[in-house]
Amino acid sequence: MSEQPVEGPEEGYAAERDSVARRQLRTRAQRPGVVFGADLLPALSVLSLVTLLGFPLGWIWARLAPPRESTMTPEGELVPVLVESYHEFDGLAVFLLLSSACGVLVAAVVWQLRGRRGPVLLVATVLGSLLSAWLGMRLGTSFAAGMYPVPNTLRPGDLVAVAPRLDTWVGLLGQPMTVALTYGLVASWNGLDDLGRRRG
Repeated sequence: MSEQPVEGPEEGYAAERDSVARRQLRTRAQRPGVVFGADLLPALSVLSLVTLLGFPLGWIWARLAPPRESTMTPEGELVPVLVESYHEFDGLAVFLLLSSACGVLVAAVVWQLRGRRGPVLLVATVLGSLLSAWLGMRLGTSFAAGMYPVPNTLRPGDLVAVAPRLDTWVGLLGQPMTVALTYGLVASWNGLDDLGRRRG
């Protein structure tokens, strides 16, 4: 009468480890990877469309940013009156608020492109937001200069409203940083390996 070999605890643990390892390998094989080629053209389209948001961004900023009341010095320079120099910060703050709000909206809209969710679309949206902020700063300054022209007949002591300006690169950070933060938070909250790309 032959005896059946009895599995000891070590053999049982080894079999369980092998089973767990096989399940992990199957899970990794089924986990979707980053799609680059198929997402490239839609990502370029998103980048272009987001960049165009710089037009309305600059137009709205030019109407909200406060001008600086300045006076003409005997040397022919325009100097802000009293605390009017603080409006330089006000103009930057208004632009950062507008561009950050635009970034939240852009991230929310781009997230709705379910079939293209992923890092490729995120990078394109952040780059488009950076270009949008740059375009908004340039166009906003031009729009504001057209709204507050400096007369050619100024004399020393005359008061004039000087158009607001955006002379610092800090204004470029609001929209792309807000887009990246909002998109990252939504992706983390989603919690799916493929971000829901394959679910209708």
